[in-house]
Amino acid sequence: MPVEAKVLGLMVVGFITGLAIDTFYDSLGIHAAASVFIMFVRNYWLNMLTPQGGYDSGTVPTISSNGLRWFTSYVLPLIFLHHCVLFLLESWGFGLLGFTLSKAFFSTCFTYIVMLITQYLFYTKKRSL
Repeated sequence: MPVEAKVLGLMVVGFITGLAIDTFYDSLGIHAAASVFIMFVRNYWLNMLTPQGGYDSGTVPTISSNGLRWFTSYVLPLIFLHHCVLFLLESWGFGLLGFTLSKAFFSTCFTYIVMLITQYLFYTKKRSL
C-alpha cells in the first residue's frame, strides 16, 4: 500500500474517532480537527524516530515492543501537540495563550500517566517458549 493511501486511511480513522467524541461532547468538530492533525503529523514524527534498520512490519508502538524511552519520545510530543491544537481551537485563538499552554501541559501529563498505566496493564511482553 502506498504511503499516501496509508496516511489518508489513518486520517479518516482520526476523523471518525474525533467526530465520535464531538458527537457526545457537542463540541463542533474540534476533536475531529485535532485528531486529523495528529494523524497527519504522526508519520513525519515516526520517520524522525525511525532507527537505521527501520521497524519490523506490523509492529505496534508499545512500551513492550520498543521500550519506555522510545515510547516516551514518540507519545509525549504528539499528545502535547494534540492538546495544544484542541485547546487553541476551543479558546478560538491566542488570547489566552498562557492559560491554554498550561492547560495543555497538565492535560498532557495526565494523559501520559494514563497511557503508561494502560501500557503496563494490557501490553505485557510476550514470553518466548
